Amino acid sequence: MSRYYFHIRDGDDLAEDREGAEFASIELARDEAFRSAREILAQRLLNDEVIDGQAFEITDEQGHLVERVPFRAAMRFPISDN
Repeated sequence: MSRYYFHIRDGDDLAEDREGAEFASIELARDEAFRSAREILAQRLLNDEVIDGQAFEITDEQGHLVERVPFRAAMRFPISDN
């Protein structure tokens, strides 16, 4: 198991995750980032907040960036026939 940290990037601001969470793979950590992004987006939509530009920056225990997950990538839209 490896520990990954899910920092939230919003423009120049970075909210650091100081606890992190353990996952068996980066793929499972990425799945968690998508799930968490959907929860955050839902709350921001309910609060009429801007949701453009935020992203999870997932780092490993050494502080290396291993994955970037833009919140907008967690949204799904139906394909339009237009």
